[in-house]
Amino acid sequence: MDLLDSLTAKGLRRELPTREEALAVLATSDDELLDVVAAAGRVRRQWFGRRVKLNYLVNLKSGLCPEDCSYCSQRIGSKAEILKYTWLKPDEAAAAARAGVAGGAKRVCLVASGRGPTDRDVERVAETVDAIRAGNEGVEVCACLGLLSDGQATRLREAGVHAYNHNLNTSEDTYGDICTTHTYDDRIDTVKQAQAAGLSACSGLIAGMGESDADLVDVVFSLRELNPDSVPVNFLIPFEGTPLAKEWNLTPQRCLRILAMVRFVCPDVEVRLAGGREVHLRTLQPLALHLVNSIFLGDYLTSEGQAGQADLDMITDAGFTVEGADEATLPAEREAAVTVRRRGAGTDLPPNA
Repeated sequence: MDLLDSLTAKGLRRELPTREEALAVLATSDDELLDVVAAAGRVRRQWFGRRVKLNYLVNLKSGLCPEDCSYCSQRIGSKAEILKYTWLKPDEAAAAARAGVAGGAKRVCLVASGRGPTDRDVERVAETVDAIRAGNEGVEVCACLGLLSDGQATRLREAGVHAYNHNLNTSEDTYGDICTTHTYDDRIDTVKQAQAAGLSACSGLIAGMGESDADLVDVVFSLRELNPDSVPVNFLIPFEGTPLAKEWNLTPQRCLRILAMVRFVCPDVEVRLAGGREVHLRTLQPLALHLVNSIFLGDYLTSEGQAGQADLDMITDAGFTVEGADEATLPAEREAAVTVRRRGAGTDLPPNA
């Protein structure tokens, strides 16, 4: 297909496709699906070889959230039968993290429900990072705590946090349809705060919420412009007791097309297969490894994943290898192209002007 030849060539050059090309990927037929996977897989191998990075979630505080995000089982008014608890103690979180690291996880993701952290919450996370690093000095730590206030991103970086996750989730045009307690711009601002503080930005999307192809392309292009180092792709888990409980819109084939589109638009970015993969990709999960270079190991925030050993077996059986702690995830070309601002406003150094 001329489309796939063009997209592959652009991906190998780290060149952005057009919106029309991205939409065309989502519109391909089932007969063309393996060709799409093969083309996007070539781009994936160019920048990441056959490595798969493993990430492990630790839910520091579950449920009890005042925000009304329609997709979330922890939202205000949710009737989903999930675990609800306040902050884990640092030693409890460290014990959970050790299980993931023992399974091969290179990054531990510390998540807490809520609109955003208080300064005391940030200190709790700092104590937890110390406890985790005490036994696993080389592990990456990512925090996902909601909307950040001034100075909190810097404090997290000083505490040893490597990355900050805050997803855009859907397009700007439809964001108000899934959440009213904060805005799309609030999310953009938090990602930029993390970047300005020197944290590696992690921001992605949720597919399957009733959005159009155009919405999916819009949010992925917005992510590309925001330039995070990693892009998690979640597939909606329609929890009973949430407003989106009846939104079963995805097939395994649709999921693969979405992942391929994300890879073409973000060729050299860590694309992470995140929540909902077991539910929606089912037996086609191994094909997704040809498109993504990162997955979560084991369970998610409020739902169970497949057994960690099954993940490891899947990676091996599909001909991939687990990325080691001493291996760089991002290609050198991307790392060399991104310089974090450390001068000008907010510093003692003169601006670059």
